[in-house]
Amino acid sequence: MPNSSLDRRTLIRTAGAVGAGVVGVGALAACGSSSTTDAAASSSAPAGSAGVTVAASEVPVGGGKILADSLVVVTQPVAGTFKAFGATCTHQGCPVTKVADGKIECPCHGSQFDISTGAPTADSAAKKPLAAKTATVSGANIVIS
Repeated sequence: MPNSSLDRRTLIRTAGAVGAGVVGVGALAACGSSSTTDAAASSSAPAGSAGVTVAASEVPVGGGKILADSLVVVTQPVAGTFKAFGATCTHQGCPVTKVADGKIECPCHGSQFDISTGAPTADSAAKKPLAAKTATVSGANIVIS
Protein backbone atom coordinates (compact mmCIF):
# COMPACT_ATOMS: atom_id res chain seq x y z
CA MET A 1 0.00 0.00 0.00
CA PRO A 2 1.47 3.43 -0.92
CA ASN A 3 2.40 5.89 1.81
CA SER A 4 -0.61 8.22 1.67
CA SER A 5 0.81 10.68 4.22
CA LEU A 6 3.78 11.36 1.96
CA ASP A 7 1.44 11.93 -0.97
CA ARG A 8 -0.79 14.18 1.13
CA ARG A 9 2.21 16.21 2.36
CA THR A 10 3.52 16.61 -1.17
CA LEU A 11 0.10 17.73 -2.39
CA ILE A 12 -0.30 20.25 0.44
CA ARG A 13 3.24 21.63 0.01
CA THR A 14 2.75 21.97 -3.76
CA ALA A 15 -0.65 23.63 -3.39
CA GLY A 16 0.78 26.04 -0.82
CA ALA A 17 3.69 26.96 -3.08
CA VAL A 18 1.40 27.51 -6.05
CA GLY A 19 -0.98 29.58 -3.94
CA ALA A 20 1.87 31.69 -2.58
CA GLY A 21 3.15 32.20 -6.11
CA VAL A 22 -0.26 33.38 -7.30
CA VAL A 23 -0.58 35.75 -4.33
CA GLY A 24 3.01 36.98 -4.86
CA VAL A 25 2.40 37.69 -8.54
CA GLY A 26 -0.83 39.52 -7.76
CA ALA A 27 0.84 41.53 -5.03
CA LEU A 28 3.66 42.50 -7.37
CA ALA A 29 1.23 43.61 -10.05
CA ALA A 30 -0.74 45.66 -7.55
CA CYS A 31 2.32 47.15 -5.91
CA GLY A 32 3.73 48.91 -8.97
CA SER A 33 7.03 49.68 -7.23
CA SER A 34 9.99 50.74 -9.34
CA SER A 35 12.69 49.80 -6.84
CA THR A 36 15.67 48.04 -8.42
CA THR A 37 15.65 45.27 -5.82
CA ASP A 38 12.01 44.31 -6.26
CA ALA A 39 11.02 41.08 -7.97
CA ALA A 40 9.25 43.00 -10.72
CA ALA A 41 10.24 41.92 -14.20
CA SER A 42 12.02 44.30 -16.53
CA SER A 43 12.97 42.52 -19.67
CA SER A 44 12.72 43.28 -23.35
CA ALA A 45 12.65 39.60 -24.31
CA PRO A 46 10.17 36.93 -23.31
CA ALA A 47 11.26 34.15 -20.95
CA GLY A 48 11.59 31.56 -23.70
CA SER A 49 13.78 33.66 -26.02
CA ALA A 50 17.52 33.36 -26.54
CA GLY A 51 18.37 36.27 -24.25
CA VAL A 52 16.90 38.54 -21.60
CA THR A 53 17.86 42.20 -21.55
CA VAL A 54 17.89 44.67 -18.66
CA ALA A 55 19.22 48.22 -18.56
CA ALA A 56 22.51 48.36 -16.68
CA SER A 57 21.19 51.45 -14.87
CA GLU A 58 18.50 49.25 -13.25
CA VAL A 59 21.09 47.04 -11.52
CA PRO A 60 22.55 48.88 -8.50
CA VAL A 61 26.20 48.51 -7.49
CA GLY A 62 26.37 46.10 -4.55
CA GLY A 63 22.86 44.85 -5.32
CA GLY A 64 20.79 43.40 -8.09
CA LYS A 65 17.53 43.13 -9.96
CA ILE A 66 15.25 40.13 -10.11
CA LEU A 67 13.57 39.49 -13.46
CA ALA A 68 10.72 37.34 -12.15
CA ASP A 69 9.13 36.57 -15.53
CA SER A 70 12.45 35.23 -16.81
CA LEU A 71 13.51 33.54 -13.54
CA VAL A 72 16.81 35.43 -13.61
CA VAL A 73 18.60 37.64 -11.11
CA VAL A 74 21.25 40.10 -12.35
CA THR A 75 23.74 41.54 -9.88
CA GLN A 76 26.51 44.15 -9.92
CA PRO A 77 28.87 43.18 -7.07
CA VAL A 78 31.30 46.00 -7.98
CA ALA A 79 30.89 48.87 -10.41
CA GLY A 80 30.92 47.63 -14.00
CA THR A 81 30.93 43.90 -13.16
CA PHE A 82 27.65 42.12 -13.85
CA LYS A 83 26.70 38.58 -12.88
CA ALA A 84 23.55 36.60 -13.62
CA PHE A 85 21.99 33.57 -11.97
CA GLY A 86 18.84 31.53 -12.12
CA ALA A 87 16.27 32.94 -9.68
CA THR A 88 15.17 29.53 -8.36
CA CYS A 89 16.47 28.63 -4.90
CA THR A 90 18.43 25.38 -4.89
CA HIS A 91 17.02 24.38 -1.49
CA GLN A 92 13.43 23.58 -2.43
CA GLY A 93 12.78 25.45 -5.67
CA CYS A 94 11.16 28.64 -4.41
CA PRO A 95 11.81 31.83 -6.39
CA VAL A 96 14.25 34.27 -4.82
CA THR A 97 12.59 37.61 -4.13
CA LYS A 98 15.12 40.08 -2.80
CA VAL A 99 18.67 41.33 -3.31
CA ALA A 100 20.05 43.22 -0.31
CA ASP A 101 23.29 43.62 1.65
CA GLY A 102 25.32 41.69 -0.93
CA LYS A 103 22.98 38.68 -0.83
CA ILE A 104 20.25 37.18 -2.97
CA GLU A 105 17.48 36.05 -0.62
CA CYS A 106 14.84 33.32 -0.75
CA PRO A 107 11.83 33.87 1.54
CA CYS A 108 10.82 30.21 1.87
CA HIS A 109 13.45 28.91 4.30
CA GLY A 110 15.88 31.79 4.66
CA SER A 111 18.42 30.73 2.05
CA GLN A 112 20.88 33.43 1.00
CA PHE A 113 23.35 33.50 -1.87
CA ASP A 114 26.41 35.65 -2.56
CA ILE A 115 25.80 38.23 -5.32
CA SER A 116 29.29 37.66 -6.78
CA THR A 117 29.26 33.88 -7.05
CA GLY A 118 25.71 32.64 -6.46
CA ALA A 119 27.12 30.39 -3.71
CA PRO A 120 24.98 29.86 -0.61
CA THR A 121 26.09 31.68 2.53
CA ALA A 122 27.36 29.66 5.48
CA ASP A 123 24.07 29.81 7.40
CA SER A 124 21.86 29.15 4.35
CA ALA A 125 19.40 26.26 4.13
CA ALA A 126 20.55 25.82 0.51
CA LYS A 127 23.79 23.91 -0.01
CA LYS A 128 24.17 24.32 -3.78
CA PRO A 129 24.80 27.60 -5.66
CA LEU A 130 22.27 29.27 -7.90
CA ALA A 131 22.60 28.28 -11.57
CA ALA A 132 25.11 30.59 -13.27
CA LYS A 133 24.06 32.47 -16.41
CA THR A 134 26.10 34.58 -18.81
CA ALA A 135 25.76 38.35 -18.44
CA THR A 136 27.13 40.37 -21.38
CA VAL A 137 27.32 44.16 -21.50
CA SER A 138 25.89 45.50 -24.75
CA GLY A 139 25.90 49.29 -24.79
CA ALA A 140 23.71 50.46 -21.91
CA ASN A 141 22.14 47.03 -21.46
CA ILE A 142 22.99 43.68 -19.93
CA VAL A 143 22.05 40.63 -22.02
CA ILE A 144 21.60 37.41 -20.05
CA SER A 145 21.81 34.02 -21.70
